[in-house]
Amino acid sequence: MKLLKQGFSSFLRRRRALRHFRRRPLLGTLAGGHAPAASGQLAVDLLHAAAEPQADALRRLGSGASGLTAREAAQRLLLDGPNEVDHDKPLPGWLRLWRCYLNPFNLLLTALAGLSWLSADARATLVIGLMVILSTLLRFVQEGRSHKAAEGLRSLVGNTASVIRHEVAKSDTPLRQNIPVRELVTGDLVVLSAGDMVPADCRVLTARDLFVAQSAMTGESAPVEKFVTPPGVAAGPLEALNLLFMGTSIVSGSATALVLATGSRTYFGTLAASALTVDPMPNAFQAGVNSVSWLLIRFAAVMVPIVFVLNGWTKGDWLQAFLFSVSIAVGLTPEMLPMIVTSTLAKGAVLLSRRKVVVKRLDAIQNLGAMDVLCTDKTGTLTQDKIAVARNTDAYGQASVDVLNFAFLNSYYQTGLKNLLDHAVLDHVELAQELKLEEAYRKIDEIPFDFVRRRMSVVVAERDERGEHHELICKGALEEVLSICTHVRVAPALAGSAPGDALLDAAALARVQAYARELGAEGLRVVAVAMKELPPEQTIYTVADEARLVLVGLIAFLDPPKESAAPALKALAAHGIRVKVLSGDNAAVTAHVCAQVGLPTTPILLGPQVEAMNDAALQAAVEQYDVFTKLAPLHKERIIRALRARGHVVGFIGDGINDAPALRAADIGISVDTAVDIAKEAADIILLEKSLLVLDEGVIEGRTTFCNMLKYIRMTASSNFGNVLSVLVASAVLPFLPMLPLQLLLQNLLYDVSQTGIPFDRVDAELVARPLQWNPADIGRFMLFFGPLSSLFDIITFSVMWWVFAADSVARQGLFQSGWFVVGLLTQTLIVHLIRTPRLPFVQSWAATPLLVMTAAIMLLGLWLPMGPLAPYFKLQALPLAYFGWLAAILLGYFGLTTLMKRYYIRRFGWQ
Repeated sequence: MKLLKQGFSSFLRRRRALRHFRRRPLLGTLAGGHAPAASGQLAVDLLHAAAEPQADALRRLGSGASGLTAREAAQRLLLDGPNEVDHDKPLPGWLRLWRCYLNPFNLLLTALAGLSWLSADARATLVIGLMVILSTLLRFVQEGRSHKAAEGLRSLVGNTASVIRHEVAKSDTPLRQNIPVRELVTGDLVVLSAGDMVPADCRVLTARDLFVAQSAMTGESAPVEKFVTPPGVAAGPLEALNLLFMGTSIVSGSATALVLATGSRTYFGTLAASALTVDPMPNAFQAGVNSVSWLLIRFAAVMVPIVFVLNGWTKGDWLQAFLFSVSIAVGLTPEMLPMIVTSTLAKGAVLLSRRKVVVKRLDAIQNLGAMDVLCTDKTGTLTQDKIAVARNTDAYGQASVDVLNFAFLNSYYQTGLKNLLDHAVLDHVELAQELKLEEAYRKIDEIPFDFVRRRMSVVVAERDERGEHHELICKGALEEVLSICTHVRVAPALAGSAPGDALLDAAALARVQAYARELGAEGLRVVAVAMKELPPEQTIYTVADEARLVLVGLIAFLDPPKESAAPALKALAAHGIRVKVLSGDNAAVTAHVCAQVGLPTTPILLGPQVEAMNDAALQAAVEQYDVFTKLAPLHKERIIRALRARGHVVGFIGDGINDAPALRAADIGISVDTAVDIAKEAADIILLEKSLLVLDEGVIEGRTTFCNMLKYIRMTASSNFGNVLSVLVASAVLPFLPMLPLQLLLQNLLYDVSQTGIPFDRVDAELVARPLQWNPADIGRFMLFFGPLSSLFDIITFSVMWWVFAADSVARQGLFQSGWFVVGLLTQTLIVHLIRTPRLPFVQSWAATPLLVMTAAIMLLGLWLPMGPLAPYFKLQALPLAYFGWLAAILLGYFGLTTLMKRYYIRRFGWQ
């Protein structure tokens, strides 16, 4: 039994290992919260690299301030190999073939073949050997196709790194270029900013307010600040504050770093090998497959001993009874389940790719079909993601060119991750000439954006008639900018003859906020711009300098809804998916967009309210609210966890670094190909087009894949249960075995082959209209309900063979066994057509051509075997012509009664 359990949990293990890296900390944390150290030599090398002077580090790696030349990089790439962790190397063909053979079902068949050979039953040995070969080869070929398809799909989504290189000589002007991460080499200079994954182990060369999330390495959620010169000596590599590690991510700030190690030579790569040996907890899909498999195994564990004892006691031949009971055990085990699951998922992944949905993990398809709640951001998903400046005014609504000028300087000189608002401001390219950037301005410093402050500042030196002075220009969310302002700039009409700065008192603050609300009610997104003049002596600025600013004005941006958003949301609702909007924007803007796309606009839950709730209160709230605004990244994660705690299967679509926690928390993380690296790494599915219509098509394909897997499981469960009941009845009353072990194995082989067309079958629209989830209790009920129906017609067959055709003695047992062999094979093959649809089969719903061809071919082969030249090899006998009239009547009766009982079952229990 232990071997069987291992078999069911291992056939997707290699794919689960990759998910283990992305969804959980790389290493289990110790009691103190620190990850175990890597190998001793690696730790020593990293600490040495952290301690040596920058110039020595560059010289040791053959690099410099201009980075490497393209030729040097190509040579190092050829020598060291690609920057990839060797966590999923393709197995050689012979080893993959061996692993395809090495499962509990093939081992059982091999043992049975050995027993048959020892008992001089060459025919049984031949048939059982054929079953083993066919099962192994089918899985080998299908898994090969699946891996090839998955690799092809993953190649569509590639992360890049920004590096500094030059063409020929060290004196050449360095060029900043984007290259695939896998082409990164030691000695490269990488440029990092908020949202980037750290692509290799690196030494920090320059940094501005650099904060790094190292939770993948240490399990600690708080970001760590990194420096060019660390304030102290590190006790270990992870404590070195001037080192960056592959697998971590930049939360805020910017940096230039020297690549110290790539691929398997990194800290991540060294520890990955040990992590591969960890068998992570199964996800919902794997748990569902295992639960169904164990349902059948427990049933076999109870029934097979009863069959053995009953046959041995009544027939007196314990060896024959043993062989027969082992054959029953083989027939009861779903030996084709791994192949059916793998091929069905692979086909689903290929079809999804044609719909612009790239599946990073095959078993994510089932989670996509099971999803009943989709959480999404507003910008880019519900809106066009093409933001334009709609208004630029002072704080009270008067048109202002100054506010646009300051915003342009802020966006132009920042080096961090430019967002859509920055690009909308920079689209006013004529301002660059009007402001005379090259002549009048010089950048001094910047204070990068982060998701706590929700603002960023640049400091520029301006040269005018007063001489040179510094201006700190801040741009960001209204509330956050207002919190650091003490004055407000007013128009000439309000200040007298020239613009002036007035105190930002309570009345002025209320007036500014009221105007901002008016803009928000129109569906505009509002950004505040503030500034202050500073003496030219200061050259380094920090967050502390963002104080006592003057509010210059507001810029309002328009991001109209997508034309496809409303139809897509309607389609998702029709398919049983409740959409919830999780936005960092303010309530007015979010409500305006929601109203335009047909989503409810009230009630709205705000981020500060989420912060104040405990987990129990939040779990109750997430059922009542569909719109959440003013959310921080951790608020989104809490909401998703609360939904999952309520039993929902939750999807989350996001593309920014602030979405990474929510992507990891969701049952299925969904991102887009244009997302930041960390979002794509955290996601399970990548959309090549950021559209909910594309996602809806993916949901339908996921449910189609699930339905096809369920067909095989239902067929196996009901047929096997019916067979065992029939065997028990026959064993109790017949003086001989109702079917020889060889015949039973042949029958099992044939109807398993007939089901290889299931992955290509079509699915009725009503079956994919609602979310689908694993329900072992429903499968058990289905087995107990439909299994006895086939037993009823088996017993009718026994009676016909005994009373009508006089197959009532040991001398005529071959005729009896041939008659049941044909009926059993045809009913087991026919059952998939009866249970594949809640409609009337062959009339209201036709199977796909591959399934029709496979089942028809096996049924014809089953009819031919007793009548053809191979009959003696399987100890079958030719059936009289009169038998085929009875056969037709039995099959019609089976079809009719099963259809009637299916109608009753649907009315009482429903049909998933």
